[in-house]
Parts: sequence; C-alpha cells; structure tokens
Amino acid sequence: MQKIMTISYLKYFNFLYSIAGTLVDIIPKLSIKIYNKALSIYLKKGLNIDFIGILLDIAINLDVLGRKDEAVLIYKKAIEINPLEARAYYGMAVVYDDIKNYDKAIFLYKRAIEIDPEYAEAYFFLANVLDESGKKEEAAEYYESAVQIEPNHFWAYNNLAAVYEELGRYDKALTSIRRGLGLEPCNYRALFNAGVIMNKLGYSNKAIEYYEKSITQYCKYSFAYLNLSIIYQEEKDYDKAVDIITMGIKNCPEASFLYYNRACFLVHLEEFEQAVQDLSKAVDLSEELERYMKGDKELDPLRETEQYKKRF
Repeated sequence: MQKIMTISYLKYFNFLYSIAGTLVDIIPKLSIKIYNKALSIYLKKGLNIDFIGILLDIAINLDVLGRKDEAVLIYKKAIEINPLEARAYYGMAVVYDDIKNYDKAIFLYKRAIEIDPEYAEAYFFLANVLDESGKKEEAAEYYESAVQIEPNHFWAYNNLAAVYEELGRYDKALTSIRRGLGLEPCNYRALFNAGVIMNKLGYSNKAIEYYEKSITQYCKYSFAYLNLSIIYQEEKDYDKAVDIITMGIKNCPEASFLYYNRACFLVHLEEFEQAVQDLSKAVDLSEELERYMKGDKELDPLRETEQYKKRF
C-alpha cells in the first residue's frame, strides 16, 4: 500500500512540476506557487527525485520575478548540498550579471567552468561579461571556447566577430561572422556585423550589400541606415545618403542621430532650412547631441544662416 501511495504522490509531483515549468515564462508568480507545492510534497513524502533540480528551478523563477536576493539564497542552498553543482554557480552568476556586478559574475562563471569544463553557456556568458567590462582579448578566448564546445552556437560566432572587429582583427572577424551566417543566414544583426567588417576591410560594395540585406530582414534597426548612408557620404553621393537616412527616419522616428546625420548631409547640399529643422529635431531627442554639435566643424556653413541663429 505504501508503495502504491508513493507512486501516486510521485505522479502528482511530476504533474505539478510539469505545469510549473510550462508557466515559468507565462505566469511566473503562479509557477512559483506550484513549484513550492511540488517541493512540499517532496519533503513530506520523501520522494526519490532531484532535489537540487527543484531548488534551481525555483531560483530561476525568483530571478525572473526580480526577487534576486531570494534567488541567490536558493542557489547558495543548492551549493551547500552539493559544492560541485556547476548549475548553481552559473545561476548565481546570471543574477550578478543582470545587476552589473561584473566582478562577482566573472568569478562565478569561472567557478562553474572549473567544475564543468564543457559548460558552453557559462563560457558564452562569461565572454559577454568580459566584453562589457572592456576585457576584449579575454572575451574572445571564451567565445572561442564556447564554439569549440558547441559548434552551432550562432550568438557566440556573432559576438566573437564583433569583438575581433573592435580589436582590429578583421580577417578573424570575417571568418567568425561567416560561420555565424552559415547557421542563421537571415539574422539582421549578423548581416549588419558582416557589413561593418566588409567596410573595414575596404569592400564597400559588399558592405552595402550586407547592410541592405540587414534592413530587408529588419527595418527597425537604425544603425544599419546610419552605416549605409555614411558609405555614400564618403563617396560624396549626398543625395543617396539623404535618401537612405530618410528611409531610416521613417522606420525609426526616435533615432536622434539619424536626424543629426541627415542635417550634416543636407549642409553639403546647401539645403540649410531643412538641415536646421533636422538639427532641431535631433537635439529635442538628445541633449548630448546639442553639446556635440557646438564643436562639429561639418556644421560650420550652417552657423551663419538666419535659420540657425534664430533656433540656436
């Protein structure tokens, strides 16, 4: 009879656990309540299941709900039970990463990797934190490790390409972004990054092609319009540059730098009245641009106009 009851409770536990997992991203508060109910059954009935797994799921839910201090306490409890529980160190690292306590996050990600050298996501997010902290060389090393463990990790290739581009290692950046695009050929961020790299390598026509593809995939990414327009500006094709920026403004009307750059292009076309209107819009959206424009020599021809003097 006891065995039958245990099986019944185990089925009930599994049912609750499954429901809680389903609800974690939909109704996290309800998910926590169901996890706690499942935990109560586990504790009362002494079921033979992964207790640490339950704790980790509850901690993840608490983190999703913004109850980060409580999540950390649960992760620490899991580590008390098993000091070699890499998932708990990783989970804590994610919490500290989210609140930008990068030193703690780096320590905890590295501890997770020390315990489990095949933990691809720990390598990936450690690389992210190192990148955010300005430690580009070390970030590249960990992104490389992530793709060695998980060769189909698209975001690791994409981010690695961006890091190599910032380090000026354009050949390596190109290799990485090509591998990423091999996995997700229509990803707008990867297409954008490919455009950046191609332009740095001096292949402006290929850069244009990649920026245009990026915009086709996602028309709300304002930096694609900016970078594409700047290529035409450098070729002194200001009309084309204005056309590109205008399309960007239509799709991204809150992007202050698009108005600012269109103003600069319009100055070259001597369309001063429209240029002042764009500058006005840009500084309304960004106080930082108002400070920047005062030292921008590209706007010097505009400063003597009545429209500029009246507005600024």
